[in-house]
Amino acid sequence: MGEVFAQIARNKIFMVTLLSWVIAQAIKVITGIIIQRKFDFRWFAGTGGMPSSHTAGASCLATLIGFKYGFDSVYFALASSFAIVVMFDAQGVRHATGKQARILNKIMDDMYWKGKIREGRLRELIGHTPIEVIVGFLLGVFIAWIAQ
Repeated sequence: MGEVFAQIARNKIFMVTLLSWVIAQAIKVITGIIIQRKFDFRWFAGTGGMPSSHTAGASCLATLIGFKYGFDSVYFALASSFAIVVMFDAQGVRHATGKQARILNKIMDDMYWKGKIREGRLRELIGHTPIEVIVGFLLGVFIAWIAQ
């Protein structure tokens, strides 16, 4: 089992991809601390916000694979397809889900104040705006370029 972890630790593509996610999440935490003047651990573990860490990781992975195996390789094609799905999901489906949660929370607040509901709030920061996805993409490509 120790050899498996050693092999993973030696996998530069995986480690740099993971690092790109950590850097994107750290940027969210630092930005949150500056803007709100407080620390919230959910900023590090949560989804949504600037930049998209999912997009940073996926674009970093695809770029690193392109550098190592060629941008005309089947590996790059697979990783890029995966990255595109991640980016569309982050910006599309999850962003729409966050908007719906915001509206439902307003409805629930209204019902709560009328004494008709006791449910908890839904999580609103789920997806990303297009700019958050673009910045995540650029961050991932930049980190891959630096690490190659």
